[in-house]
Amino acid sequence: MRILSVLALIIALLGGYTWVVLNWSYSSGERAGYVQKFSSKGWFCKTWEGELAMVTMPGTLTEKFEFSVRNAEVAKRLNDSMGQRVSLHYEQHIGVPTSCFGETQYYVSDIRVVDMSDADRRAVQPLLAPAAPPAPAPAQ
Repeated sequence: MRILSVLALIIALLGGYTWVVLNWSYSSGERAGYVQKFSSKGWFCKTWEGELAMVTMPGTLTEKFEFSVRNAEVAKRLNDSMGQRVSLHYEQHIGVPTSCFGETQYYVSDIRVVDMSDADRRAVQPLLAPAAPPAPAPAQ
């Protein structure tokens, strides 16, 4: 009987801890860029995992932002906006005890498509265009 009480207390404490870290965010913010990967992953706990390519200036290296999505409606909106510049609102949850809630500590809660000006579009276009094939070797 005492073992069951201790086991129940441990389960209750773990459940309470999980609830706190999922509902109380360490930080929140926005990241903008192009979603380059987004998929549903997992053996038992399916989660939506993605990668945002953030381009700060033409000619600079792309920074990657890995994120998770728990809301099915947000995942649908993200899938519908693939290929467009988006702004993701996220919350950071540190210490989540299992990957059943997401593989990263950044959980996206909202998305909006960012309309780019023509000047911005021309500046970023070389980064988004596929690489040109190599020139043929000169004949000898």
